[in-house]
Amino acid sequence: MTTTAYIDPAAHVGVGCTIGHFAVIEAGVRLGDGCEIGHHAVVHRGSVLGPGCRLADHAIVGKLPVKAALSAITQEKPLPPVELGEGVRVGAHAVIYAGTKIGAKAMVADFAFVREDVEIGELTIVGKGVTVENRCRIGARCKLETNAYICALSTIADGCFIAPEVTFTNDNFVGRTKERFQHHKGVTLRLGARIGANATVLPGLEIGEDALVAAGSVVTRDVPARMIVRGCPARPWMPVPKEQLLENQ
Repeated sequence: MTTTAYIDPAAHVGVGCTIGHFAVIEAGVRLGDGCEIGHHAVVHRGSVLGPGCRLADHAIVGKLPVKAALSAITQEKPLPPVELGEGVRVGAHAVIYAGTKIGAKAMVADFAFVREDVEIGELTIVGKGVTVENRCRIGARCKLETNAYICALSTIADGCFIAPEVTFTNDNFVGRTKERFQHHKGVTLRLGARIGANATVLPGLEIGEDALVAAGSVVTRDVPARMIVRGCPARPWMPVPKEQLLENQ
């Protein structure tokens, strides 16, 4: 039995890289200097990993999406290779799809899923078990904590915080009637917005700059900037204290 990795002859492996047992590095992959590839990890065709990237065991980078017969958002189209910036960390069993770009020193934790056509800024943390669906934009220095669900077509600005089990939605028709295909729209978080644990945000809504959604809330309308909302449905409660504003950190 062999325990060596498979490295395609057309892949480029930088100086000082380490590659674990049974890892697969496909054609056209470029590993920057000092990358660490764990056991059984797979780096699909053409993916580009910057210097010092680290993939844990069983991580998958560059996976192609599979369109189901009833998929509403997934598209069958050519996708560019994954690009991981310098020092990106990818946890065990995490999956990053083709067409994704992740900034320097960001982290995608164990069992997280990042779909195609996604951009994630530098130093952002995508926590354990988080799902980021396709066609999302996530800024720099954000935190998405354990098991948060970021639906397709969402936008998250720099410095946002999303607590565990938060759910975004993008379909007011809940899967019924063809009209829904004309109205799919994700959630928008403005600079420094924060959402507490187990909150749900309905489709197409905007959480204003430095706003805060309290834990367990159901957001059914736009949230004003620098305002705390709470409840089901969420209603304005009080302004965010000045010492908590992003500009004062």
